[in-house]
Amino acid sequence: MTIGAIELMLFISRIQAICDEMGAVLKRTAFSPNIKDRLDFSCAVFDATGHLCAQAAHIPVHLGSMAYAMSGIVNQLAWQEGDMVILNDPYLGGTHLPDVTLIAPVFYSHQLCGFVANRAHHADIGASTPGSMPIAKRLEEEGLIIPPTFIIRGGTLYEEAFAEILGHLHNPRMGKADFNAQISANLAGRKRLGTLVQSMNQQKFHAFLIALNDYAESLARSGLRAIPEGVYAFSDIMDDDGLGNPDIKISARLHIKQGEILIDFTGTSTQVDGNINCPLSVAAAAVYYCFYCLMPVQTPACAGSFRSITLKTPQDCLINARYPAAVAAGNVETSSRIVDVILGALAQAIPERIPAASHGSMNNIAMGAAHWDYYETLGGGMGASPSGGGLDAVHTHMTNTLNTPIEVLEKFYPIRIKQYAIRRGSGGKGKYAGGDGLIREYEFLDTCTVTLLTERRTHPPWGLSGGENGHVAINLFNGQSIPGKTDFTARRGDQLTIMTAGGGGWGK
Repeated sequence: MTIGAIELMLFISRIQAICDEMGAVLKRTAFSPNIKDRLDFSCAVFDATGHLCAQAAHIPVHLGSMAYAMSGIVNQLAWQEGDMVILNDPYLGGTHLPDVTLIAPVFYSHQLCGFVANRAHHADIGASTPGSMPIAKRLEEEGLIIPPTFIIRGGTLYEEAFAEILGHLHNPRMGKADFNAQISANLAGRKRLGTLVQSMNQQKFHAFLIALNDYAESLARSGLRAIPEGVYAFSDIMDDDGLGNPDIKISARLHIKQGEILIDFTGTSTQVDGNINCPLSVAAAAVYYCFYCLMPVQTPACAGSFRSITLKTPQDCLINARYPAAVAAGNVETSSRIVDVILGALAQAIPERIPAASHGSMNNIAMGAAHWDYYETLGGGMGASPSGGGLDAVHTHMTNTLNTPIEVLEKFYPIRIKQYAIRRGSGGKGKYAGGDGLIREYEFLDTCTVTLLTERRTHPPWGLSGGENGHVAINLFNGQSIPGKTDFTARRGDQLTIMTAGGGGWGK
């Protein structure tokens, strides 16, 4: 059938709106500050084979990893109308254990026509330390592992399966509320997608999906063909793995020819003892993000956008880890460094379009005690670019969360924020200066356990075209320097200060 340009644009807007509505439902019905305030969640729509159709502008590491792994998940299960599956296993389509995914099939006239899914970060997933981001060697130490499991079957909630999951949590009431919010978001998405299919009929819907992906591929290739053909290599360093192994290398070699992209990660360090390993789906998310930024702004975020991108990774390396390697920080820290490596290589090919390195860490802080868990990430300086200076104190690249408002943090947890400020002068100097990091100082009002998973404490964000490096980040506990990855007990009156890195400068 012939599909007109206006018809296709309307279809793209309608399917995109389903993702946006799912996100609004999840935000409005969740209980934890991690979801309702920080917005650490993502929503997407997939076709009947698990290929990405649309996504909301949520968290790049969530969405890219779902786009890479969803097909393998949905094609191994026998779906019925009214089903819903829950999972978080990083080696079976997840990212790290706190990110819990719920998937619901959508049927029309008893035929499977697609899926809706959402992924949200739970500060409590039953790990050995509060906040569920422990310094760990094995995946089992990081919390409850949920393989793809039917939590709703044929419209009926599996009470026993739900109770078993909640039984592993430190605060099951909060967990239950957030899981119910995720279920509600999928129910809303399933209803809207069903209505869309009904308005078109399934044959026409399928034809529009083909047109959507072909259109996205055409736009993507037009953008990628602007990159000069050649081979471009770059390497960068992770500070350490938290268990005594420093200076861990990530290398990439980009082979670019006629709009086809092969990214070869040969030379990357093997998987390590600590939890900065990551599954291949997370590495794919970082790669997809970098190249999606180079595509025309109207390019739909769907499977067709990434058809021309191929990854080659050694087995058992840092970014293609094998079970039971711990991965809690791989999703947040290693993904950020993969972006730096890809952009560093692209800066050789298209220097007029690529920024200097941003602060390069999600600056993860997890804390809690017997009856509370809290987790947040902190922004830093954005790298400067040929078009201007970097932004100050923002999340960059693989995360798109908000900060937790101080009022919310102090209302729900025994913490006081003593200082929240721009870290002036921390961005790299240059023709255009890198953005400044931030300073966030916590005072603890009760005894709790704290875990830090942070990067760029040793190796600074690099500048480009003669611009200076950004300043490295600093962690202080009661005024004394502490490692980038550590856990400790804080008592009433103790103070933790995080000073995040600045972005690299651009130009002399």
